[in-house]
Amino acid sequence: MRLLKTTYKELADEQLVLEMQNGKELAFQELYDRYAKHLYQYFYRRMWKDCEKAEDFVHDLFTKLIQNPNVFDTTRSFKTWVFSVANNMTINEYKKQAVRQNVSGGLEEDITVAHDSSLDSQLQDTMFTEALERELEQLDEKQREAFELRHIQGFSIKEIAETLQINEGTVKSRVFYAVKELTGKLMEFKVGLQV
Repeated sequence: MRLLKTTYKELADEQLVLEMQNGKELAFQELYDRYAKHLYQYFYRRMWKDCEKAEDFVHDLFTKLIQNPNVFDTTRSFKTWVFSVANNMTINEYKKQAVRQNVSGGLEEDITVAHDSSLDSQLQDTMFTEALERELEQLDEKQREAFELRHIQGFSIKEIAETLQINEGTVKSRVFYAVKELTGKLMEFKVGLQV
């Protein structure tokens, strides 16, 4: 059984989905292990820092995948597909919230910065994180979303384009202007963000 799990760890996401479609439970577990934490962070940032809602959305997304594994086209990238689904789930939730509250709620962002052992470095990281969060909130929604996918989730330009269903030029433009604006506003931290 340990050998099987090792084998699953070596498979590409798309191969895991094929295995899952054939009823292999360990393939699903491997996909879950790879993506649950990242999706939780994505939903947490997009869903007003609501832990329960983020957990529920991760659960709902994976439940849909379990119930209908054939919904995923294995010729596509699983990573971009799963984040496209997550993006659509958040859009639908925003619409529901807007109807319920008759206003569109603002989104708060959460950026995790790796901490160094020195107190000065930790303080600097905390100050930078707070400043970045404030500035991200001020960005245009589309620029913020492209920036987060690129610099927080580590997506390629192509993956972002597929996830948001826009062309790569638009992604590059949104990321460029977000980086330009953030770099200007975070000069005190000597930040050198890249597109």
